[in-house]
Amino acid sequence: MTASLGAALFASAALVQPATAETVLKWAHVYEASEPYNTCAVAASDKLKQATDGRYAIEVYPASSLGKETDINEGLSLGTVDIIYTGQLFAGRAYGPIAIGGAPYMFRDFDHWDKYRNSDLFQELSKGYEEATGNHITSMTYYGERHVTSNKPILKPEDMAGLKIRVPDAALYQMFPKAVGANPTPIAFAEVYLALQQGTVDAQENPLPTIQAKKFYEVQKDINLTGHITDALLTIVSGSVWNSLSDEDKQAFETVLDDTAKCATEQVIKNEKDLVQWFKDQGVKVNEVDRTPFRDATVKLHNGPDATWDQATYDRLQAIK
Repeated sequence: MTASLGAALFASAALVQPATAETVLKWAHVYEASEPYNTCAVAASDKLKQATDGRYAIEVYPASSLGKETDINEGLSLGTVDIIYTGQLFAGRAYGPIAIGGAPYMFRDFDHWDKYRNSDLFQELSKGYEEATGNHITSMTYYGERHVTSNKPILKPEDMAGLKIRVPDAALYQMFPKAVGANPTPIAFAEVYLALQQGTVDAQENPLPTIQAKKFYEVQKDINLTGHITDALLTIVSGSVWNSLSDEDKQAFETVLDDTAKCATEQVIKNEKDLVQWFKDQGVKVNEVDRTPFRDATVKLHNGPDATWDQATYDRLQAIK
């Protein structure tokens, strides 16, 4: 090969290289690879790559593979993760008011929650979180109504007296069990199945799709439809990534991550509708519950010592119609 031919080939190759090398971002969460949160996030990589002309892509790390929920929240600041799904109560450790959306019986129904996530109040709380942490909330994904599973029927608050129930390791998850006289026991998500199997705890609480995905129904006889939290996941981008983006790329991230939240939300809603019969077909007892006494007991604690929001924020959320 002549020198001139080699130079020409090198120049030709250089022309087809992207102007900016692709950056692959780490998206971490604690949910199973089969769940909509994960599958929709995986699909977001190609969409983000296309929207940013190949500058950014995503690699998703499910099932606590980059750490427990506390770890991945800390990882946003440490630089070990770039994007996470996290519960509002975990984000509330850094900025208390954002936790209000994850408190028990805070919403009247799905419609109330849906209007909240599209409200000025949620935007203001997200901004407050960003000012406190430097990290940016892009989206909120419906996680489902949380229900109590157990090895006995739970039909009234008195049935939970003394019940040792696993809750996530965030203080506000203890509000509902405390209100009904249960014994809340924080255990990491990845360890719940074994804790139920070994009898370390008597019960746990999660939405129906999660109960299915984590196979909790294999070690719990009853699903009690308490619906005590209309729960959601926040999608959060680390400040170091967000602040490095151009305005154009920020808009691309917002659009793709909002679409991802919509993708998972729609699937979770459908799954919730289908799963009651599915569980019955597996031989699990699914118990309808009058939620009014559970709600009445819990609402009394909404603005008590465990609240991480002020009365004005609470009143604004309750006023959303």
